[in-house]
Amino acid sequence: MLNLVLFGPPGAGKGTQANLLIEKYNLIHLSTGDILRGEIATGTTLGLEAKSLMDRGDLVPDKVVIGMISSKLDNNPNVNGFIFDGFPRTAAQATALDNLLAEKGTSISAMLSLKVKDDELIRRLLARGKDSGRADDQNESIIANRINEYNTKTAPLKEYYSVQNKLSEIEGRGTVQEIAIKLNDVVDSL
Repeated sequence: MLNLVLFGPPGAGKGTQANLLIEKYNLIHLSTGDILRGEIATGTTLGLEAKSLMDRGDLVPDKVVIGMISSKLDNNPNVNGFIFDGFPRTAAQATALDNLLAEKGTSISAMLSLKVKDDELIRRLLARGKDSGRADDQNESIIANRINEYNTKTAPLKEYYSVQNKLSEIEGRGTVQEIAIKLNDVVDSL
């Protein structure tokens, strides 16, 4: 089974590239935000627990998110694999995901990390903000803060996968197709 963690800062092009990888390799996209919304909408036990926490302004604990991911894996037993997007974000989450996947007889194949310089990210996000209307993509100081949060809190997760020899860093500059070719080359070599 091909299980990929797609990683990179805001504006790196993860969403665009995830869609291309999903289509080419017939994978299922596991976005924790989408999973949470789906579980809440269908009224599952985990969804109701998550909604109760979110309604109080609390973060949904890792064990609840892992439970939702487990359910998604169980409900899709015959797929080629999954792309994990937005999870894991910490070493503790990565360990929990590794343990879950080991229970299911599989593992993470690779972390595909898109590298883009901060000034390019700011330029891309400001341009996206003009098209999308997203308020968080229209304010340069908010964008800079999001990138800083990624660099200080999330980027260290690359070390976790590097130690396992699963980290592949891909230059995120160029056309969408040029970046896709670089990602495909890595995936094809697995």
